[in-house]
Parts: sequence; C-alpha cells; structure tokens
Amino acid sequence: MSGEAGVENGSDWKKFLRKHWRVVASFVVAGILAFIGAIYVFLWFVKDAQSTNLVPKTLGPWTMGHVVTFILHLIFWELVIIGIPAIIGAVAGWQWWRRLPAEEKESHFFGRRSRTTGGSGGVSVLLWIAFAIKVFIDGKWNEPISTYTLDYVVGSLISILIWVAVIIGIPAAIAIVWWIRHEMNKKP
Repeated sequence: MSGEAGVENGSDWKKFLRKHWRVVASFVVAGILAFIGAIYVFLWFVKDAQSTNLVPKTLGPWTMGHVVTFILHLIFWELVIIGIPAIIGAVAGWQWWRRLPAEEKESHFFGRRSRTTGGSGGVSVLLWIAFAIKVFIDGKWNEPISTYTLDYVVGSLISILIWVAVIIGIPAAIAIVWWIRHEMNKKP
C-alpha cells in the first residue's frame, strides 16, 4: 500500500515539475543568487567596517559594543541589499502559487503536512543576547573581549543558565502542578 502511495506522490511531483519547470527553475536560480549575494554583501561589509573604523582591524581590542554594532549594521545591509529583493521574490512566488488551480495545489504531496519541525537555532541566539546583557550589567561593555578571563566567561554562562532555569522553570513548575491538580480533580 505504501508503494502505491509513493508512486502516486512521485507522479504528482513529476507532473507538477513538467508543467511548471520554468518557474521552479527560476526560483532555484533566484535562491542560489540570493545566497551568493548574501556572502558577497557579508565580505563587502567586513572590509568596509574595518576601513571606516566601525570596528578594530584586529579581534583583540573588540568590545561587546563593537560586536553588537557590527551585527546590527550587518543585518541592516543584508536586509537592504538582499532581503528586500528576496521578499519581493517571495511575494511574486506566493502570487503565482495563489493563481494555480486548486487541484494542483492539493495534490497528494502538497496536501500533507509534516509534524516535525526543523528549528532550534534560537536557543544559542538567546544565550548570546543574555551574555551581552550580563557583560553590560557587569560594566565590561567597552573592555576588549581579549581581556575576559575564562573564569569570567564560564561563570557568566553558568549564571545565565541559572537565570534561564528560574525564568522558565518556575512557570513550568506552576503549570505542571496546576495540570496535575486539574487531572486529579476530574471525575471519571
């Protein structure tokens, strides 16, 4: 039975790609160009940031202020040069998708949703933001990162993990206790 479904899904894909190969190829090429463009914008910005003294040329004297400023400026230029054209392309693709007949959009392959998610990059970003806040609170914002000792970095990370455990753990514990009480009070 699963072999028949696989053949049907394969034929749906083949039909879709045969009918719309130019549009699909255009979006693949646009994605590749956007990726390459993002790399070039990054390389351009790194050279420009050093030549305009936005950041020091060597990494030793960088401060958290330099890191945050560098990242914010980089995000701005990536959005302006690559992000806006990519958003326009995505809107064009969405408009194209909306104009497709319903039977093409609701084929066997496109109609199913996966229950899996591919995420989990957000935790490291949140920990980095927490580390930046800790450095600011400790008054080391404008000190070169090369002067941070290993004890300071490890101690900061441990305290950040404790903060996260308290911030997430207390509401989670309250929710679990509430759920258990709710379940225990249910009448069969």
